[in-house]
Amino acid sequence: MKALVLTTALLAAGSVALQAEDQISIVGSSTVYPFSSYVAEEFGEATDFKAPKVESTGSGGGHKLFYVGVGLDTPSITNSSRRMKPSELEENIKNGNSKVFEAKIGFDGIAMGQNKGNPAVNLTIEQIALAVFDKVPVDGKLVTNPYKKWSDIDKSLPDRTIKILGPPTTSGTRDAFHELVLHEAAEALGYEDAADGKEDGKVKYQAVRQDGAWVDSGENDNLIVQQLTNDKNAFGIFGYSFLAENSDKIGAANVNGVAPKPDTISSGEYPVSRSLFFYVKLSHLEQIEGLEEFVYMFLMEEMIGPDGVLKERGLISLPEAEREQLRENWEAKKTLTARDFD
Repeated sequence: MKALVLTTALLAAGSVALQAEDQISIVGSSTVYPFSSYVAEEFGEATDFKAPKVESTGSGGGHKLFYVGVGLDTPSITNSSRRMKPSELEENIKNGNSKVFEAKIGFDGIAMGQNKGNPAVNLTIEQIALAVFDKVPVDGKLVTNPYKKWSDIDKSLPDRTIKILGPPTTSGTRDAFHELVLHEAAEALGYEDAADGKEDGKVKYQAVRQDGAWVDSGENDNLIVQQLTNDKNAFGIFGYSFLAENSDKIGAANVNGVAPKPDTISSGEYPVSRSLFFYVKLSHLEQIEGLEEFVYMFLMEEMIGPDGVLKERGLISLPEAEREQLRENWEAKKTLTARDFD
């Protein structure tokens, strides 16, 4: 498999050696980082181009670095564990970056990981949210979260102190967690402002507790995994790929009775599932040597297909028709527009 990937990439890049003065710069999602880093390493080994520089800045941080302009001091690619927001596309266009290509590369689930030595746990979306919310509904009123242990929320849950190692606000995983867990739970639990009510520009129910039960743990999900190996009380929130890579020491809670697995994530049965993306600055294609060839290699079937090498690292592939359409869109250099968000 690896030999096929390398051979195909070499054919795509061409056999003539190129002395690249510019290096592809990639920023963004910590969830997409392992996939992007692997392709970057393979690209550097298999072609005469420099290996791209890949940084984990979080999805939100990556988009901010990406949309500031089109200069060669700005990233050519930003990875994202959520779709670009319409407001972010507007910022791109305002700053002269009007030609952006969107690559949806596969699926991922957000896991509630825990120490492998712990008994199996089943959590509902509402129970997770009640452990996280700064304010929770009690007798029809929002009060400061009183729950110290999971068993305080439901007696069937473990008698363990609530401690959740979560992603920071710059993370696409945090954005997805808010949307797929907190928003869904707020509506189910009857929060009055769950749909559109705001206070000081922020949706009130989205505030996470600040009493130590929730811990912002940075963009490096590997550090969360390390902490879980030493702390049996804690749960960690991270992408399925990190669970897959560390299955010898980390387990995951079922959510609404469903385990995070490739088939349940791709089908949407696992309720905390999301799509993964990267975005390309098309204006850099003629300025950054190897950029077109790198994207071509990333989108190859041998990378993102159901039997591709990125599957071994936790990427869950798109349906065949979507993968084929993605490659057709790249050949056509299809530009993302506001109409694509309708």
